[in-house]
Amino acid sequence: MVPHKMMINDTVNAFVSTFTVEGAEAGPLAGKTFGAKDLYDIKGHMTGCGSPDWARTHDIADTTAPAVQALLDAGATLIGKTHTDEIAYSLMGVNAHYGTPVNPAAPDRVPGGSSSGSVSATAAGLIDIGLGSDTGGSVRMPASFCGVFGIRTTHGRIDLANVMPLAPSFDPVGWFTRDAETFAATGAAYGITAPETPTPRLMIANDAFDLASDATRDALGAAMNALQASFGAVSTVQLADAPFAEWREIFRICQAAEVWQAHKDWVTSAQPSFGPGAKERFDMAASISPEMLQPAISKRAQIRARLIDLLGDDGIIMLPSSPGPAPKRNAKEAELDIFRMAALELLCAAGLASLPQISIPAGTVEGAPVGLSLIAGPGQDGLLLALAKTF
Repeated sequence: MVPHKMMINDTVNAFVSTFTVEGAEAGPLAGKTFGAKDLYDIKGHMTGCGSPDWARTHDIADTTAPAVQALLDAGATLIGKTHTDEIAYSLMGVNAHYGTPVNPAAPDRVPGGSSSGSVSATAAGLIDIGLGSDTGGSVRMPASFCGVFGIRTTHGRIDLANVMPLAPSFDPVGWFTRDAETFAATGAAYGITAPETPTPRLMIANDAFDLASDATRDALGAAMNALQASFGAVSTVQLADAPFAEWREIFRICQAAEVWQAHKDWVTSAQPSFGPGAKERFDMAASISPEMLQPAISKRAQIRARLIDLLGDDGIIMLPSSPGPAPKRNAKEAELDIFRMAALELLCAAGLASLPQISIPAGTVEGAPVGLSLIAGPGQDGLLLALAKTF
């Protein structure tokens, strides 16, 4: 259908542009609305990727990404494109060019990124579904910060054609919702079925909980107890076979190498004016040598094998989505980077192993949301969506 202009009261700076593309008359998402992160092509619209220089050097899209079309075919109506961190290469939701969307659950704090506009619009009630992507935590952490449901799907489960790549072997589709029913219905639009009677084998990653603040661990207790009450005994496991900082660095090296491979030609030719943080990350990506990369790739394969063996077909690992609540909006770039590095220690496992992970709203610390994460084995996205209905 031909999109038409839509007026929406965007009080949270979530949208790059608003317009309407009507969905199918019937389907699991009939009557729902969604916004698409500005990495997804929408026919007739520019895909800006959070960068005015990207928009300046690319043409208007002549097709719609299959991941967007699937939601339209399921009955949801698209009402606009949402902001992203610059080239999606951050976790805080701060964009030097377009501003920082509001965190509706904690307006004095950042919303998280890079799927910042989608989470902000979802949490504010402007849309029912926020379509995002999650290379290194770009759905899971914003979901935690804004008190909504968020999923990183199994890598490769959903078609990413006509979506700007960041680090292709890490990039999956993800989405946000305010309720578990819409969360699962969105999965159904992508052919992901949630079992009616899940029988998970629950595990608590004690070493991961050690990375969260005391207040965050306390806040997550009720949600963990709810899962245990519903599904029985919980065992404890050690998630990592090395310090989490080592896993984080393996992730950063592998991801950065792919980022540079995907974007070096554009960076070299366009000479983009990167904002703070983005510039430093692209400089780091350009510095990755083969001598650094090859050992990291080998270790990544070992981590993936370890986690797949630990999870099997029915395993669920519980861990905090983030070390704590979102940093304050007025935090300096250096403070944000310290938090980002700490958060990556919790977020890197699913990315390294290409696994699905959800964040569920589970409590508050200092009045700001914190989320509980659940990781499942590859292809077990439906099990995670079913477990979300426990809350």
